[in-house]
Amino acid sequence: MPDEVIDPAPLDPGTLRVIPIGGLGEVGRNMTLFEIDGKLLIVDCGVLFPEEHQPGVDLILPDFGFLRDRLDDVVAVVLTHGHEDHIGAVPYLLKLRADIPLVGSQLTLALVEAKLKEHRIQPYSLTVKEGQREKLGPFDLEFIAVNHSIPDALAVAIRTDAGLVLATGDFKMDQLPLDGRLTDLREFARLGEEGVDLFMVDSTNADVPGFTPLERAIGPVLDEVIARSPRRVIVASFSSHVHRVQQVLHAAHQNGRRVALLGRSMVRNMTIAAELGYLDVPPGVLVDYKKAGDIPDDRIVYMSTGSQGEPMAVLSRMANRDHQIEVGEGDTVILASSLIPGNENAVYRVIDGLTKLGANVVHKGNAKVHVSGHAAAGELLYCYNILQPRNVVPIHGEYRHLVANARLAQDTGIPAERTFIGENGTVLDLRDGKVTVAGQLDLGFVYVDGSTVGEITDADLKDRRILSEEGFISVIIVVDANTGKVIVGPEIHARGFAEDDAVFEDVKPKIVAALADAAHHGVRDPRALQQTVRRTLGSWVNRRLRRRPMLVPLVIEA
Repeated sequence: MPDEVIDPAPLDPGTLRVIPIGGLGEVGRNMTLFEIDGKLLIVDCGVLFPEEHQPGVDLILPDFGFLRDRLDDVVAVVLTHGHEDHIGAVPYLLKLRADIPLVGSQLTLALVEAKLKEHRIQPYSLTVKEGQREKLGPFDLEFIAVNHSIPDALAVAIRTDAGLVLATGDFKMDQLPLDGRLTDLREFARLGEEGVDLFMVDSTNADVPGFTPLERAIGPVLDEVIARSPRRVIVASFSSHVHRVQQVLHAAHQNGRRVALLGRSMVRNMTIAAELGYLDVPPGVLVDYKKAGDIPDDRIVYMSTGSQGEPMAVLSRMANRDHQIEVGEGDTVILASSLIPGNENAVYRVIDGLTKLGANVVHKGNAKVHVSGHAAAGELLYCYNILQPRNVVPIHGEYRHLVANARLAQDTGIPAERTFIGENGTVLDLRDGKVTVAGQLDLGFVYVDGSTVGEITDADLKDRRILSEEGFISVIIVVDANTGKVIVGPEIHARGFAEDDAVFEDVKPKIVAALADAAHHGVRDPRALQQTVRRTLGSWVNRRLRRRPMLVPLVIEA
């Protein structure tokens, strides 16, 4: 939450307002709102995956509260690429208004439409490709090829009466990409000549010196690891990482192995990628998971989800022996992805669990089985020098990444007062080549928990953490409605305590005495009596057992 909420002034005609709704100070929930002359454009609409301190949460969405009364003003949602942190929240936005047009590349829209089908939403979509320009209301959009760890990624140049904005989405500058699709630096240079008033640029690797290694360097390593594996090989990656799956298919084919896809999202996404021609499947390599058990262990590769240690994903279930595939001695597990910040502990738990089962676990720390999809510092410096933007807003990254990116911009000569390190909800206005901070919205987290969206609060999560860490105590007491005297109880039951319930015998007289004192002072309201019980029991438990559990007293009048 921002330290200070400042409501922005009404927007002047001809001024472009830019509001990052998500993706600043976090790796996920990417969403930026652009407004001019009463019309809104959204770029990306992604989710954030929960961390350990958010128990029970499935997904975290951007806060759409600012938009709810203005949905009819939205001209389109532009999606830069098909990763969950950029498209995952689209179904929840379209549930508020189903006919908002979606704009994106062929693969990106195919992945979104498959997701929307599960939510029974039929979207209005416009497929675009690099070099294409589209006019949507007051926004003149141009789409530029960039490479990333998923095919068909696009940057978007947004021209308005207020100036030109270039938003990169996620990108890197791999000079030998697997699909031959380079980040179009020639178009970046043309935009630089035209004059970029605001550059909104991926920050994820801004604190990594040099250049991101080539994707094609991974192929030989995967080939070598698979070649020397005596039994089964299980590769875990993001379910949308088409390039990595491509390399696994080729490495398996080279070594006479077949590949079975595991996980619903992996099967869905790779089926789409193959049908659209983004995934080249060697003949006879893919095999249905149900038939994979009939193939000898040294002739099979399983391609699964779960590289981030997600509790319900395939790899975590294998580590917990809760999957049909029982990992054992001689098996090789390859974690072919980077760690999303905040997931480290969960991933290391999975690695430990698989190692205990006898598997050889290969990961980024001990072999070159993954390269990032984001531009490192050297690549970002090239971009700043090519574009020479008037103003810069680092996006997509935790705070340290944003700061590192801003410093790179300043190293190339962009003044500090023209580099803006914002947070979610920071309101920026662009006019005549100048950006000013116009306000700060109060945006929060919107939690998806099962079938509920936005109903779980931070207070609920605090209760869950207390339950998981400190335990639970219930107290049932029946009191005389007239005198306030205890008739039955206290009955005390605890969960999550090593001690037997008998340990609470010492506190029962104290609770009875406290209730008697309250009754003596005329207190009869059950809620007030419950507070008396909570204070008395809580103080005793804290002093005697050094715990702060959740206390649920129930006082019944009779």
